[in-house]
Amino acid sequence: MSLHLPAPAEESAGPGGSATTAEPLPQAAPGQSAATDKPTAAAGGGRAKGRLRALDGLRLIAALMVCVYHYGGREGDIATAWGRSPSHIFPHLAGPFSYGPLGVQIFFVISGFVISMSGWGRSVKDFAISRITRLYPAYWAALVIITVAFAIVGLKRVSDTDLLVNFTMLQMPAGAERVLGVCWTLWAEMRFYLLFALFVVWPGATRKRVLVFCTVWTVGALYAESAGQDFLKLALMPEYAPFFVAGMGLYLVYRFGHDALAWGVVAVGFLLGQREEVKALVAPPHMHVFHHRSQLMVIAVVAFGFLAVIAVTLVPRIANLNWRWLTTAGALTYPFYLVHEHLGWVVIGKLNEHTSLSPGAIFVSTVLFMLVLAYVLYRVVEKPLAPRLKRLLQRQPVLR
Repeated sequence: MSLHLPAPAEESAGPGGSATTAEPLPQAAPGQSAATDKPTAAAGGGRAKGRLRALDGLRLIAALMVCVYHYGGREGDIATAWGRSPSHIFPHLAGPFSYGPLGVQIFFVISGFVISMSGWGRSVKDFAISRITRLYPAYWAALVIITVAFAIVGLKRVSDTDLLVNFTMLQMPAGAERVLGVCWTLWAEMRFYLLFALFVVWPGATRKRVLVFCTVWTVGALYAESAGQDFLKLALMPEYAPFFVAGMGLYLVYRFGHDALAWGVVAVGFLLGQREEVKALVAPPHMHVFHHRSQLMVIAVVAFGFLAVIAVTLVPRIANLNWRWLTTAGALTYPFYLVHEHLGWVVIGKLNEHTSLSPGAIFVSTVLFMLVLAYVLYRVVEKPLAPRLKRLLQRQPVLR
């Protein structure tokens, strides 16, 4: 689904995303067609050079959308932490907060874009190393922090054996309980990375190959959903594929310029993706739920997410923004996303129990605390450990 590591080797995406640095590409000769595999000027009058800082900022916005949902847009553990339903505490905000899960879909569109950038012209080994070094250091730290925090307050969500499995990040396919509730998105990202590595990075990324991959994945995902094939649904992710595919289509526009095929990929991704989210989030009128989401509002938020990614990558005035604080925002996104949910519930519960702060002050204070903790994780864990892990993995011979 942030780190300023060398471009283009360390771009990431999605919740586990990263800094997005545009590799310098030669400009096309006048009149060169965008339908070739030669890079051309970006849509909108010129490609952004260097870091796509605005994309970093958008990633943090998506993470904050998920955060407000977890703190004020649902029932469950957060209601226990507050002592009552968030719908009673934030009567005018709980409804809007309930649309926060759609921040994940924005992450997935960004992921499709940036993983295409990251994997272009790289070996499978280098691509795999970039994913491992980006995802695991902060993830391991988050596991330890959440486990210790729960132990301090007398909670234990998983068994010892399941906790150990969580360090592999493979707890979901292994059938183990999750320590981090948000790690389901990392499992989706990992499946996308595997598909992209096998069908694009391994044979060598080209415009044609990405278009074929997007087409075959979309058709395969639709078949898996309609046929009810569990293994195919697991592998091809019909509920998430449209967003990853749309992001890849946007990258083709970014790299090669406007053309109908690439924009067609983006359009199909939106049209299929909005339906998946309506199915997932809009409950039948007779069902008792925290908040009855509007079908039109779900579509509107998905559309806004697509338009936002288009704006920060293809509109030069936005894509060329050079505000350094946006890079810091991107650096905070992944560790913030990892720790905010369960640790936030603990913090809210303690502040609610032991202080006289208003619910609004507790909400804001908890978000700020998670951002500060995310910055500490970035500086103390990610920044020093990721390069060391990268050097260690690069010394390993390629399997023959």
